[in-house]
Amino acid sequence: MANLKEIGKRIQNRRKQLGFTQEHLADEMNVSVQMVSNLERGNKSIRIDNLLRLCQILDVSTDYILIGKENVSDISALAQQIAALPEKEKAMIRLLVDYCNKEK
Repeated sequence: MANLKEIGKRIQNRRKQLGFTQEHLADEMNVSVQMVSNLERGNKSIRIDNLLRLCQILDVSTDYILIGKENVSDISALAQQIAALPEKEKAMIRLLVDYCNKEK
């Protein structure tokens, strides 16, 4: 069974990564700000139609939201975000990835 609090954290983290406010996300989903807040706190479950819309807006898979598993499209979206960064920030990310790979 999905852990609503973990789902909520993933929603909130992705929303913040994209620079969206709860109000913006609520408008895009055509739900109330209170609903977004309840989702992010793990107080409410999400209807399937809202889940699909949320994933489109946040540009992530349902797997990522529900179980935290990233798939190829999630990684592709991350690669696009990295590609859009200035070279200095890309270099920082390369260093971080190199560091993480050495820690395995």
